[in-house]
Amino acid sequence: MQKARVKGKWAGNVVINDKGEIVEPRMLGEGLRPSPVTRDLKWGVEVPKVGNDDEDKKLEDKVIYVWFDACIGYVSITSTYTDKWRDWWFDPQNVELYQFMGKDNVYFHTVLFPAMLLADGRDWTKLHRISATQYLNYEDTKFSKSRNVGVFGNQAQEIGLPASVWRYYLISQRPETGDTAFQWSQFIAAINNELLANLGNFINRVIKFTNLKYASVVPGPADLKGGEVIPPANPTTEWEKIDAEFVKDINARLVEFRESMDATKIRHSLSVAMAASARGNQYLQDSGLDNALLANHPERCAQVVLNAINLIYVLSVLFHPFIPSTSDDILKQLNAPARSLPEAFSIDILPGHKVGQAAHLFKRIDNPEEQLAIWQKKYGGDAVAEAGNGDAKPAGAKAAVNHDSNWAASSKKKKAAAEAAAAAEAAKSPEERALEAKVEAQNQVVKSIRTGKAQGDVEKETALAKQFKAELTELKKKLKEAKI
Repeated sequence: MQKARVKGKWAGNVVINDKGEIVEPRMLGEGLRPSPVTRDLKWGVEVPKVGNDDEDKKLEDKVIYVWFDACIGYVSITSTYTDKWRDWWFDPQNVELYQFMGKDNVYFHTVLFPAMLLADGRDWTKLHRISATQYLNYEDTKFSKSRNVGVFGNQAQEIGLPASVWRYYLISQRPETGDTAFQWSQFIAAINNELLANLGNFINRVIKFTNLKYASVVPGPADLKGGEVIPPANPTTEWEKIDAEFVKDINARLVEFRESMDATKIRHSLSVAMAASARGNQYLQDSGLDNALLANHPERCAQVVLNAINLIYVLSVLFHPFIPSTSDDILKQLNAPARSLPEAFSIDILPGHKVGQAAHLFKRIDNPEEQLAIWQKKYGGDAVAEAGNGDAKPAGAKAAVNHDSNWAASSKKKKAAAEAAAAAEAAKSPEERALEAKVEAQNQVVKSIRTGKAQGDVEKETALAKQFKAELTELKKKLKEAKI
């Protein structure tokens, strides 16, 4: 177990002691407990007779413990899928077993199942890495089907929003290191400010510009061979500097994405994909892509569009593990086949390629405050529904008010703050969001160097991070003055 934990780089929340508790690795020295494989029940799978009267009598009214049987199901379901199941389950040198689950089922997969495989005596493929999640709560309480608190699968389907928006938001809230909560205000903000204003805006702007200004044909030199983009070592012109920084940042995101996915940090991987999209918006802003650039500097405009089209191609890969149907829609608009994750930014869609027609990937949630109130009331539970329009409160808050008004006031204040934050996020300009993403991306570069995950000049990268932060502060100041 220790060897597997180290080799598989298990997260701290999946290590257990002899009581089946989730603890720190240093607690492993306490040892493991015996675990019964039967239960005294009248229903279930009966324990097979052994042919000895005394032993068989002891086994009467005993059934197989469900978790003893459940883990074997991983093997049996593989054998049902393919006759070559042994190639997967008896080749530990070449096959790595990844398992995903809630934290309350960790024990059965880190201890019970491996113990069964070891006891069998054959060389089984055993657990390599396990990814366990904490709990997803609902607003300021817990999901509860009995109290009708929370939105569940059938209800999400009835709402009518595409699966991609649910997948995106839920993965962005995946409780990998601690409990998280489903909040309608965050859900709406994720659709309007991230999927629509970031990813959707970037792709639609580029494809639509290509449709209108280049008759849907990707511009650029006809003799361009494509391949990895290697910027000049010492860029001199402003355009060269813009492109060099763009390629550098995208390459850094690709490295971070691959490392994060390999470490099963799924939530962070999604944020890296969105940061790459935000970097695309920033690139268009830095390059000044518009009709004037096309008229005054047609070659430069063509280069910007070519780079942007190929970043969209990269985004189709980055988002595929999370929102595959959206990736399919992106590929349709690019009129390009699915691709693998590149090692570095490259030109794979060449000049002369004809793209499809621009189409909106996501639909805005109109009247967000009104819709927020509707969803909170509808899915807040029986207590909220009974309270009517005037006194609707989140599920769990009513009982708390009767016993602890301070807690209720605090809960209400937190929700108001969250909704205010969501409203503030919605009011941000694309430039502000793009610069915020740039600051976050640069901070990640510095962090990677400091932790030894990447090489580079930490002082130089830190100075650049401070510069971006100063630019963001200045932009916010100007925007505030403009509003006044």
